[in-house]
Amino acid sequence: MNILDKIIAVKRKEVAERKAQTPVNALEKQELFTRSVLSLGGFLLDETKTGIIAEFKRKSPSKGIINGAADVIEVTSAYARYGASGLSVLTDESFFGGSTADLIKARVNQVPILRKDFMIDEYQIVEARAMGADVILLIAACLTPAEVKRLAAFAASLQLEVLLELHAEEELEHICDETKLVGINNRNLKTFEVDIERSLRMAERIPADKIKIAESGISSVENIRLFKKHNFRGFLIGENFMKEAQPGEAFHKFIAQLETK
Repeated sequence: MNILDKIIAVKRKEVAERKAQTPVNALEKQELFTRSVLSLGGFLLDETKTGIIAEFKRKSPSKGIINGAADVIEVTSAYARYGASGLSVLTDESFFGGSTADLIKARVNQVPILRKDFMIDEYQIVEARAMGADVILLIAACLTPAEVKRLAAFAASLQLEVLLELHAEEELEHICDETKLVGINNRNLKTFEVDIERSLRMAERIPADKIKIAESGISSVENIRLFKKHNFRGFLIGENFMKEAQPGEAFHKFIAQLETK
C-alpha cells in the first residue's frame, strides 16, 4: 500500500465519522455557506495578477514538519497582500497537519481559496462550501473518471470551482466538461519524486480551453517562466515558502524577483 492508498483509507473513516457528527443540513446553516464565491479561474486569467496560488501547509508525509509555528492568518494575509492570485489551505489533519479551522481563518482574505484535501465524497464538498472555500481539489489518482465527473458536477451545483489534479498521462481521461482548471502535479503522489519535464510533456495533451496549473516542486522564478512558455496560467507553491521562518516575507521576495527579471 503506497502513501496515497493509506491516506484514502484513513479519509474514508474520517468522512464517515464527520457525517455522523455533523449532518449536511447543519453544514448548510453555517454562515459561510451562503457567501458569494470568488472565481480562481478569473483571478488566474487576470494579466495584472501573479498567477501564484500560495499554499499554507504545516507538514507533509514526505518531509515531515515543514513549519509547525506559522500562523495561518498572518501567512495567508501576507500572501494576499503581496499578490497571490489564490490561496491553498490544507485541511487534512492526519497527514498534513491542517484543519477546517485553518481555512475558516484564512477566509479573512478576499482572494479565492482552494480547499486542499483528498475529496472522495459529496459530503466533503458541502463541508468546503460551509467553511468558505471557493475551489475544491479532485485528485485523479484516487478517483475514477466517472467519480470526477459526478463530484465536479455536484461542486458546480454549489457554485464551487474544481481543480482536477493529474500526475500521470493515463489520467488525462479524467478531464471532463466540468473541470475547467487542470493541474499537473510535478510530484508523483505515489513516490513523491519531482519531474518537471514530464509535466511539460503532459501539458501538451491538455485541451486548449482548460486553465493549466503547475503544482509542487516549483522553487524558482525560472520554473515559473518555463511553465508560462508552455501556456500554464497558475502556479501552486507551498513548501518553497513554508520552509522559511517567515513564509509571507519569503513570498514577497519571490514576487519581487518575478517582477524584476
